[in-house]
Amino acid sequence: MKARIRKIGVWVEETHIEGGKPIGPPTRKAVACAVIENPFAGQYVEDLEPLMEIGAELGGMLGEKAVAALGIKPADVESYGKAAMVGEDGELEHAAALLHPKMGAPLRVAVEKGTALVPSSKKRGGLGQDLDIPLGHKDAAYVRSHFDGIEIRFNDAPRPKEILVAIAVTDSGRPLPRVGGLKHEDAKGEDGLR
Repeated sequence: MKARIRKIGVWVEETHIEGGKPIGPPTRKAVACAVIENPFAGQYVEDLEPLMEIGAELGGMLGEKAVAALGIKPADVESYGKAAMVGEDGELEHAAALLHPKMGAPLRVAVEKGTALVPSSKKRGGLGQDLDIPLGHKDAAYVRSHFDGIEIRFNDAPRPKEILVAIAVTDSGRPLPRVGGLKHEDAKGEDGLR
């Protein structure tokens, strides 16, 4: 089953000043998201494999769009995350089917590597509701400077029988990180942790 996409949105957020201090170069985050039809809205379906296949399709497509929005090479992505919001006729398990079994592999291709788990969130919501996308370092989960997030919203989504699916990537960590821990430049990225 292929995704029936009603719309796609891409956002880039740049932080130039934090706490009154200029950030150079600015920290940047990009989100690519799709509003898709939920083929199982309003009904209980045991086999969610079709949503898993859509997750694989969207993981690659949205990952590539987010990287392109930053104008960087896939290897220069430092952190990533994913999220989905089902409309009121959907189940949280529909979001889980999109995000977990098959989305990760094509997303990791889009960002070149990605040994760490992809942070994720799922929720039920309605028109205009914010969707928070958690972020973490793509290769070393213990890099605290990259624990972050970004939120997006469409004023007309998700409708009751839709799902809003998002992928976020960054070219850096938080602006002015000062909470210690493993630094990006010291991460080996071999085990997804350090």
